[in-house]
Amino acid sequence: MQPADQIPDKMMARRSFESAAAAYDQAAALQQEIGQRLLQRLDLVKIQPERILDLGSGTGQCIPDLFARYKKAQVVALDIALPMLEHARKRGRWLRRPRCVCGDAESLPFADSSFDLVFSNLMLQWCVELEVVFAELQRVLRPGGLLLFTSFGPDTLGELRGSWQQVDGYSHVNAFLDMHDVGDALVRMRFADPVMDVERLTVTYPDVWKLMRELKQIGAHNVTAGRPRGLTGKTRMQRLVGAYEHYRSNGVLPASYEIVNGHAWSTGNECGISLESITR
Repeated sequence: MQPADQIPDKMMARRSFESAAAAYDQAAALQQEIGQRLLQRLDLVKIQPERILDLGSGTGQCIPDLFARYKKAQVVALDIALPMLEHARKRGRWLRRPRCVCGDAESLPFADSSFDLVFSNLMLQWCVELEVVFAELQRVLRPGGLLLFTSFGPDTLGELRGSWQQVDGYSHVNAFLDMHDVGDALVRMRFADPVMDVERLTVTYPDVWKLMRELKQIGAHNVTAGRPRGLTGKTRMQRLVGAYEHYRSNGVLPASYEIVNGHAWSTGNECGISLESITR
């Protein structure tokens, strides 16, 4: 379980992604690259889904590829931020566009056994109760349905986190769950044959300002409960810049990302899980 100050503020995250929707695609090159790698993992499984849920679809970057891969499937895009879905709705051709639903992954507005495949790129880290999400996915997946996802791991943005720790004691960087914790949650929610692995990517920037602007542009700036509530003063920002400079190499500053990849198979309603049993 995450410390209280590290739990994401869901309403803050929603507002952040709503504000980022218009400029998201221009800044989300890393997210698109990770999504493409996740799509390639579908080459390793032989499924022909009739209904696909793109969970946390954002602007729908992966939707055209899902349509191309599964030519007869219906794709449903779900996101907590309505402005993101307005962009996702435009993906694909007019005869094959996603059905867009604004909703919360911890309380999915779908009937039991609605989907054969749940595809989720970099959404789970914004959820408050991961087991509640997985219980919901067990419910809406048909028995034998596939859950395929990515999330960020705890080493993500380690340089930025470490630099802020030299400035003050507040939580300035979003916290992310360890691969083993995610895998354990899948097991507890009775998913079958879970497989987890980690990739590491590094993006470089000329200065810390560009990194922080990009995080804000994609809606991924700090939304933890322990974030500072006031404006960050000039002195503290100067200290942050100085601390981050210790990571400079070959003229650029690195930003590290730990990518948690996972997939598992639904056992459907046979598992007998109720939301009430895990939220009491």
